Amino acid sequence: MSSSENAAQLARSEPSVFVYEWPVRLWHWINALGITVLAITGYFIGSPPPTLSGEPSDHYLFGYIRFAHFAAGYIIGVGFLFRLYWSFVGNKNAREIFLHNILRPTYWKELWHEVKWYLFLVDEPKQYDGHNPLAIFVMHWFFVWGIVFMIVTGFALYGEGTGAGSWAHTLFSSWVIPLFGQSMDVHTWHHFGMWLIIVFVMIHVYVAIREDIMSKQSIISSMISGWRNFKDYDSIPKKK
Repeated sequence: MSSSENAAQLARSEPSVFVYEWPVRLWHWINALGITVLAITGYFIGSPPPTLSGEPSDHYLFGYIRFAHFAAGYIIGVGFLFRLYWSFVGNKNAREIFLHNILRPTYWKELWHEVKWYLFLVDEPKQYDGHNPLAIFVMHWFFVWGIVFMIVTGFALYGEGTGAGSWAHTLFSSWVIPLFGQSMDVHTWHHFGMWLIIVFVMIHVYVAIREDIMSKQSIISSMISGWRNFKDYDSIPKKK
């Protein structure tokens, strides 16, 4: 049974379904805050602000920017490891952005339907208890692997500062920088990855708001409460 059929079956008996456990919701919002801090501070690290007048020790502006960037990077890295762990111990919705059955024939049919829905080429969306197939595809290939790329390249650059022998240099800098060629190449790709993540976030926010208005199920509130509400519940025949 496909996920849309499963959701529709659930909707016939209940107006809402519990989808996102609290660790998934907590990770989502901490990630949102962390990415915001990383994007802002990362921009200033790549394009430093003008030199301030006076004694540098009196303001230490760039030091605070770097500290905020490194702290947010640690939070994102540790949070990703926890989220990966929860994908194995949580419910089925906790693992769908990491593991999805691309070999299931109906998966691609449903994904194509979602593409047409977002392009306003079909009139009716489908119901899903978790992410729809297109969201799963984008979240997995662009967000999950994008975050992995940013964590790996970020800690590789961080390891340059902590120096040889540090855990960051041993685990990341020692092989990532030679793989890319030189430190500046890693900086460039890391900076480029930041803009890709920003574009993803902009599209993600737009789609979430659009789906909350136009789809048959709640989106934003589901990531707050954990419950997915089906909007057309009253029009669906109830079990007697």
